[in-house]
Order: sequence, then structure tokens, then C-alpha cells
Amino acid sequence: MRVFQSTYKDRNGRTRKTKTWYVEFTDHRETRRRASGLSDKRQTEALGRNIEKLVNVKVSGDMPDQSLTRWIEAMPPKLRAYLGRIGLLDAGRVAALHTLAEHLEGTPDAPGWRQYLTAKGNTAKHVDLFCGRVRRAFAGCKAVYWSDLSATKLMSWLDHQRADTVDEQGRTVKRGLGAYAFNGYVTALNGFGRWMVREGRVSENLMVGLRKLNPRTDQRHQRRALTVDELRWLLETTRRGPERKGMSGIERALLYRVAVETGLRASELRSLTRASFKLDGEHPTVTVEAAYSKHRREDVLPLRADTAADLRDFLAVKMAGAAAFAMPRDKHMAMVMWKADLASARQAWLADAVTAQEREKREASSFLSYQDAAGYYADFHALRHTTGSLLAASGAHPKVAQSVMRHSSIELTMSRYSHVFAGQEADAVAALPNLDAPPVRQSAKATGTDNAKALQDAPGRPRAGKCRKGRPSTRQNAGRASGGAGASCAAQAMADAGKEADSVLAVRLAHQSRQRQTAADKHGQNHVQADNERTRTNIGESQHSCGFSAQPAEGFEPATSALQSWTLRVPSPRKIKEIRQSQRPRCRNR
Repeated sequence: MRVFQSTYKDRNGRTRKTKTWYVEFTDHRETRRRASGLSDKRQTEALGRNIEKLVNVKVSGDMPDQSLTRWIEAMPPKLRAYLGRIGLLDAGRVAALHTLAEHLEGTPDAPGWRQYLTAKGNTAKHVDLFCGRVRRAFAGCKAVYWSDLSATKLMSWLDHQRADTVDEQGRTVKRGLGAYAFNGYVTALNGFGRWMVREGRVSENLMVGLRKLNPRTDQRHQRRALTVDELRWLLETTRRGPERKGMSGIERALLYRVAVETGLRASELRSLTRASFKLDGEHPTVTVEAAYSKHRREDVLPLRADTAADLRDFLAVKMAGAAAFAMPRDKHMAMVMWKADLASARQAWLADAVTAQEREKREASSFLSYQDAAGYYADFHALRHTTGSLLAASGAHPKVAQSVMRHSSIELTMSRYSHVFAGQEADAVAALPNLDAPPVRQSAKATGTDNAKALQDAPGRPRAGKCRKGRPSTRQNAGRASGGAGASCAAQAMADAGKEADSVLAVRLAHQSRQRQTAADKHGQNHVQADNERTRTNIGESQHSCGFSAQPAEGFEPATSALQSWTLRVPSPRKIKEIRQSQRPRCRNR
């Protein structure tokens, strides 16, 4: 690499140097090249070093690192075009060599984001929606190349799009973006930025700084669920109505009924053919192909028997591959058809009023209105909301409702698509327990005062009937009983306690045997006999630990207790000494 200033001769024939410095280098084909630098020599030297790094990367076949990629993106367009022309920059891997439109729509030598979305299996409608959002955002920011973008520019443009368009009279001509549409733009832009990084066209994603809004704070088009009476009036009036948009009244009524009972979307209903329905057998079904389902999997939904019978008669004259319903392909035309049927049903319901007062009352209500007093809409997609609300009102399990609605989250089924009908809240409150009823009184447990009646399972008291042992007592004298019958039961309890206490005493005496042997060696037999005198106290404590009093029952002599006739046998001091000597470890001969 060589950095130099070129020379030239002025009008007077004197030799002068240019203000611009130049870089001379050898490219990946061993060809000497010359590139225009800057007016500062040190900056031109740094430029030459980066060009040498780029040549080394091209020769080795590696990818540019992050610092070199950032330098390529920030270099002047003239130098970038020159390096791309001589082959140092790969046109398919460097974003700076293509416009944003070329990255979006693709070129013959480098497919774009549209081709990537199509290859993933997305529908043409989804691809057009996402590419259109990204294209409008780039045009709004006046960005031509990737270096013209920034998260701040995009967020400012999106925030400007949220404002409503108002005419001279102050009337709203066009509403701005809602929170859901705003988040849709952010999702599309983030997807495009991640794809650019994943393809190696840019070093970092500029869309990371975009943030979504809370859709709950700005809901522009909230839908409501139709009641059962509204559905019946709608189906009956539509069935007898005229032809609209190429569909007869019977066909439209059957379409609305299938939409309510299955929860299918408008696009899914358009995809149904005669072969999609299995109407024979005990369990008729309708199948939506994976290509038309929103979550891209085949869905099989059950049908009511009466609906299957009407469909069987309606589809009998259609071919297997023919469309089941001749729905308009244009969304606007389908909405016009729906609004006309809804208005006709409301007029028929108003005409059904007997008196003038009743008609005036009906006109003030939102029955079968496209938009009610609260601002909720009853469009065609509201039929899907009606499906979720009717499932919830019928008492279906939430998981069953989620399966019928085919939602990925049960929160979506219960919070957005399940609405509360009028009167359900009042019925739920009326089903609460009556608090005016008197409380249920029970017999109090014995407290030892006021001659209160003791329960049969009170602690320390034998149960009624046979003399059986009661619960373990928590008081020392709980084992006493009053009266002849109580004494008999207490004696039986003491005898049972003796059996249970034998194991407890055996463990305790085994633990104390070593202490008594030591006492016999030091102080003789008298101390051992003193331990025997205290045996009765230990026996009483063992009885108390099992839940019975240490004192014998009234009317019984101490000899009648099996615990008090026990005698402790202690080995003699000589025997103890022999045992100790036998347990002493023997020394090995060295």
C-alpha cells in the first residue's frame, strides 16, 4: 500500500500537488489499483489499511468482521461503487450496494425478503401485507439505502401516522393508526431487520429500538357478540330476503349459521368446497385445509345434526370441487351484503312491535344495530365472537372452547372472544348463598364448666359402647373417670397402657444400663438398689408419655397394675467386671 499526492501543472506550467491523497494497493487478483482518498494524510492511511483488510478477507474467503462491515456501510457511495466494481465487495452480501427496495423485492442475482416470506409457506395476502407495510415505512422516512434508516426516524413516522385526518370543518375524515395496526408495522419492520442480519447483509439490526404499544389502551374497532334472539331474527329475515351480491337468501342464511356454529373466519368459509363436508354418519364434520387455516394446519370441526341436514339438501346439486358458498371475494362487497341483511332484520323486528310505545322503545335499543351505543361493532367477524360467547354461556369447559375456536392461547378465547350477555351477571349474583338464613348451631365441646355436654370423641374420654381406649390425653389427670363405669373403663385403659409402655421402658432402660453399670463399679450395690426404688417413677412417666395418668384408677390396689409388679434385675459387680474385660481390645505383639 502506498499513500501519495498526485501532481499536475497549472496554467503557468508549474508543477503542483493535489489536495486529495490517493491510495495505491494490490487487489485480490494481484492487480495494482488506485483509489481516491481524503484531504488528510492520516485518514487516507487508515482508509488504505481497511482496504488491505478487505483484500485479505476476499483472498481467504472469510466474511468481514463487525468493525469492517460497519466501515463498508459508512464509506462514501463513490468509493463503495468502485470497490464493488473491481470485485472486492460482494453485491449479494453487502447492503450498501443495493437500495432498500432491491433488498425488499429482490433482484435477479440476489432474492429479497418477499421471496423469503413466500418460501416459508406464507400466503400471498400475508406477504403483500408485510411487504407493503415495510415499503410505506421506508417511503415515509425517505430512506433509500440502509444507512438512511434509524429507529428514531421510523418511530417518529409511525407516531405521526396515528394522528387523525381532519377537514376544514373539524370533522374526522380518516382515522389514524390504532395500536394493533401500529404493532403490525413494528412486527413487519423487525422481521425485515432480522432477515438482513441473518443473511449477512448488515452487521446489526436497526429495528431493535422499535417498541410496541399496549393495544388495550387504544382499541379502535371492538366487536360484540349477537344474542340468540338477534341470530334468530337475522336468519329468519335473511332466509326470506332477496338475492344480494350473487347469493340467494337461503344460501346467506346457511352461511351465517355455519359461521356461528363453527367459528370459521371469512377466508376459511370462502375456501370450503363440497368435498369439505362429511355429512353422512352420526358425527357430521367440516374440514378446513391447512393452506387456508390461519395456523397452517388441517382443522376438523363438528356440525349440528339439523345444520348437517340443511347442508345436505343445499349441496346435493354441487360438484365435489365446487365452492360451497359463493361469497364475494372483495371484503368491501361482503361487508355491504352483511350490513344490508342486518338492517333488514332490524326493520322486521321494529315492524313486529304491536303498539307505538313498544316501537319507540325498540328504536331506542341497539338490537341488531351495526354499532351499539357503547361503540361496539357487529360485523361479519362478530359471528366468531358470538361462537365463543355462546360456548362460554353453555357451560362448556374452557379447553373445549379453545379447541373449537382453534386458538393458541386460552387467554385469547376467554378475554377477547367471550362476552357477557345481558342478564348473566344478575343471574350469577342471584345464585349466591342467602345470608339472611340463621347460622347452623352445633353442640359445644366440653370445657369443664357450666355442665357442658362432652362430645364422644373428646380427648381422654372412652367412646360410647364398649370400653375402648380414647384419644391420648394432653393433661396429666385426664385418665381419671368418675363413677363405677368410669372406673372399670379406666382399669382397662391402664392394662392396655402397660402393654404399650413395655417397649418404651425397654428402650429407656437399655439406654441407662451403661450408666448403672458404671455406678455399680464406683459406689457399689447400694446405688443400684436406689435406681430400683426409682423405677416406679420411671414407669409413671412412661405411662404419662403414652397419654395416661401415672396414678392408678380409684378402687384398685397397686398390685392389680401390671406395670407395678415389674422388678429390675441388675448383674453383680463381678459379672460386670468380666464383661468389661471381655470387651477390652487386645494388643498385638510387636
